[in-house]
Amino acid sequence: MLSLFAATLFVSALLLFWVQPMIAKMLLPLLGGTPMVWNTCMVFFQATLLGGYAYSHLLAKRLSIRGQSIVHAGLLLITLAALPLALSEEAMRSAPWQSNPFFWLLRQLLLVVALPFFTVSTTGPLLQHWFSRTKHSSAKDPYFLYAASNLGSLIALLSYPVVLEPTFRLSQQTGLWTWIYCGFVLLFAGCALSVWRAPDRTIGVGAGTDENIREPLIEAQAEPLTWRRRGLWVLWAFVPSSLMMGLTTYLTTDIASIPLLWVVPLAIYLLTFVLVFGRRQLLPVKVLSRILPGTAVALTFLILTDVKNPAWLLIGLHLFFFFVAALVAHSRLASDRPGTGQLTEFYLWLSAGGVLGGLFNALLAPMIFRSVVEYPLAMVLACLVRPVSPEKMPSARNFWVDLGLAAGIGAATGLLAIFVPRFSLEHYQLSMVVIFGLPLIACYFCCRHSFRFALTLAAVMVGASFYTVIQGRTLHAERNFYGALRVTLDPDGRFHRFYHGTTIHGIQFIDSKRRTEPLSYFHRTGPFGQAFEVFQSKPANQQVAVIGLGAGAMASYARGGQRWTFYEIDPAVLRVANDMKFFTYLRDCTNAAVEHKLGDARLRLREAPDGFYGLIICDAFSSDVPPLHLITQEALRLYLSKLAPEGLLFFNISSRCLDFRPVLGNLAADLNLYALDYNEGEIPPEKQAEGKYSSHWVVMARKPALFGKLMDDPRWQPVLGESSGRVWTDDYSNILAIFRWK
Repeated sequence: MLSLFAATLFVSALLLFWVQPMIAKMLLPLLGGTPMVWNTCMVFFQATLLGGYAYSHLLAKRLSIRGQSIVHAGLLLITLAALPLALSEEAMRSAPWQSNPFFWLLRQLLLVVALPFFTVSTTGPLLQHWFSRTKHSSAKDPYFLYAASNLGSLIALLSYPVVLEPTFRLSQQTGLWTWIYCGFVLLFAGCALSVWRAPDRTIGVGAGTDENIREPLIEAQAEPLTWRRRGLWVLWAFVPSSLMMGLTTYLTTDIASIPLLWVVPLAIYLLTFVLVFGRRQLLPVKVLSRILPGTAVALTFLILTDVKNPAWLLIGLHLFFFFVAALVAHSRLASDRPGTGQLTEFYLWLSAGGVLGGLFNALLAPMIFRSVVEYPLAMVLACLVRPVSPEKMPSARNFWVDLGLAAGIGAATGLLAIFVPRFSLEHYQLSMVVIFGLPLIACYFCCRHSFRFALTLAAVMVGASFYTVIQGRTLHAERNFYGALRVTLDPDGRFHRFYHGTTIHGIQFIDSKRRTEPLSYFHRTGPFGQAFEVFQSKPANQQVAVIGLGAGAMASYARGGQRWTFYEIDPAVLRVANDMKFFTYLRDCTNAAVEHKLGDARLRLREAPDGFYGLIICDAFSSDVPPLHLITQEALRLYLSKLAPEGLLFFNISSRCLDFRPVLGNLAADLNLYALDYNEGEIPPEKQAEGKYSSHWVVMARKPALFGKLMDDPRWQPVLGESSGRVWTDDYSNILAIFRWK
């Protein structure tokens, strides 16, 4: 019996956490590849999970086990009618272009996946409740089955980017999911039959039935649940949930919005449940509580100093901190779990905490904060909830001492941030150690008191904001579904800088005599400037399409007789680029007709006549990474259909962590195109001071002759397809193959 229940829970969890990245990947291309797609999906899945747990709790309290099995069997069979999972053409056409798509996305999730996900999500608490009513020796504490369930979830998540995504197309994945669901229904039927002979009672079963069924069960009166205890369950579940989503936003903003980086934090989240609800405590909470402060201090230092490389070390530290923090919070949940009579209510409150964490990050934080504050805030909360000895607990007596100490450390951080940069220290690294390292060391000496340590850590983060002011005044900041935007003035007062996430998306001279000079990744002596000269030299079609607006710097290249169309998905980017207080590129482009089309380029480009453009430039980025759906076989075929026979394709593939050169090489070979690329490499400091940034561009054409003088420039090298490389499509990508590990 135990094997049957464990196998059913394992398969249900496998289905539950396989469908999440699969559906998110299906929806991602419709919304520009933004990380908020995944976070919104997570909120939906958490809310649906809460509904599933409430359903299980209601069945357990209202019906006998026999009645529960009949009702749930009906739900399982009804769900078959909703399979296989698919997104309709109408849904694809209805994606909103000028409003926040949060509620549109929730609606599509409700229509496509709500019923299957809800049905499968009910299995965990329901089967554990059934198992607790059996005669098995482990039935008194069935929580270990939750570990088996999360193990199935963990395997599903880890196998998705490594096995499922690189091997199967989305249509094949949904078909395979349907077949496994049918097998799950059979397993569930086996569990129901094993308890079927239980008499029609709300609790317990009669004698003389299956040997695995208990005699009439009269449990000792359970200790009543207090609201304080329920509140702690919610808090301990809230912190890891919020921390997971904050970390996911960080990773998918600065690396790539792909299932690989969605599932790793979620997989760690589930792994902590496996470890804490297992029969043996492998990692003592006391040890973890000692590790957490040191890791928090190190991670905070890296965040405040904006360290970017090496990527693997930075990502590893973020993930390690999350693992320790989630393990500490979930250990407190596991150690405080109630008896079997309150099992389903326990899971209900646990799920409620997870939903609140998701809602805070995905819905409230973008409305409350102008920048991504929720991640460091969750770090502080994670340090706050770690257990300490009773004598180290906060009290009214030492509250003011803790508050004064935190205020002092925060003020010291602010003063260091203001005055240290004024002195000519020999090394930048030394300045960072003085400004941030010394206050963080002082924080670490407070780590024996959880409240004091969390408060001082928060104070350092607040004090560090003065350093951002010194580095350049923020002129504008806002945040929406597509990310966080900032416009800043550099410390010397020469440039306006446009940030998306942590990456500069354009700069412009303030000096009116130099405002029309293209800067950053588009300077005239760089790859883009050279490639554009080739296009300008052609007497043929001069219609230009640009995917991604940024600050509008490319408009500086516009000439009379040309028509430029900018495709931009984020309304905030369009508004900022047209705001003359910040950027004037679009206003100063008076020699060409300029048009803006709001929405995802894959959808809006379909409206253009075939063969209309002489040049299509793909310069869309989510922080540091191009949206993957813009560099697939389907995307390239769309571009070619809208490109004149003599036209050119430009791709900006500048990224710290991903090398898209082999991807574009395989795409070019597949579609019989020719491709050249030029990676500018390191830019000397004196040129950086003039606003010139390094970039990496690929140019494609149908004939080599269209490359002009680029063919004779040794800096431009052919981009060849790999014989073993598989072409990326909307259904297939392999991010591990192009990740820069160094």
